[in-house]
Amino acid sequence: MTIRTALTMALTTALTTALTAVPARAAVACPLVFGHGGYPTGPNPWERDLVRQPNNPRALNDQKSWGADGVEGDVQLTKQGTKAVMWHNTSTNGLTGTKQNITDIWWAAGTTNLQDRTIVRGPYTGERVHTLREWLDQVRARGLVALLEIKPETRPILSNATYATAAWKEISDPIKERQAAQRILVYSTDSWIQGELAKRHPGLLKGSAARWTDSVAWEEPPPSWSGNTARWQSVLDQAPASVMTNYTKDYRSWLKGRCG
Repeated sequence: MTIRTALTMALTTALTTALTAVPARAAVACPLVFGHGGYPTGPNPWERDLVRQPNNPRALNDQKSWGADGVEGDVQLTKQGTKAVMWHNTSTNGLTGTKQNITDIWWAAGTTNLQDRTIVRGPYTGERVHTLREWLDQVRARGLVALLEIKPETRPILSNATYATAAWKEISDPIKERQAAQRILVYSTDSWIQGELAKRHPGLLKGSAARWTDSVAWEEPPPSWSGNTARWQSVLDQAPASVMTNYTKDYRSWLKGRCG
């Protein structure tokens, strides 16, 4: 074989390789993962709710161990807006004692108060309800980002001329006291509350952060995480800065090798 022929063959091989090789996929930065507790869908979901929301220390410990970077917690107000507390249901459903709406009972006063109640079902049975201040401190101690949903049930109090000033202080003061040393995000599914948050905490609005990434509707017992993978990949391909999921542990495991 002549030198010319050898060079020609080498060039041809190199060209063929270049044309047929699959380009390497651009690296996607790993998003921050926000853990959410999961809430059943369909009729009367509260009847199947196992109170998995990360509103208490044991739930926060689980989310941290599963690989969460942040958690979504739920802010409610007790009677007349006298205490901001971490609870997801409209009522005390899932807690000891007579069922009552959270906004109809006091935090510490009376025999039906919220402070003395504990969770009666699910993985966090025995845990109590915590105040917003307590919860923010617990989240910070675990090195997690706090994402606060101000629940729609708080609107009648927050918009009431008699109680609004004190009620907003219950929500805003704990945030303002900690925001310089702790990352806190806020949002609400209620448009009026969201508008008020934009006025009171403009720099802390959730915005596009913690984008919802699951496609499987939550139920009890939980459906397999594997039904989410197509949606997880679709969202990841868009390189979100952060995502929110009901499947923290499974999502974090699935994410390995798919981002950097």
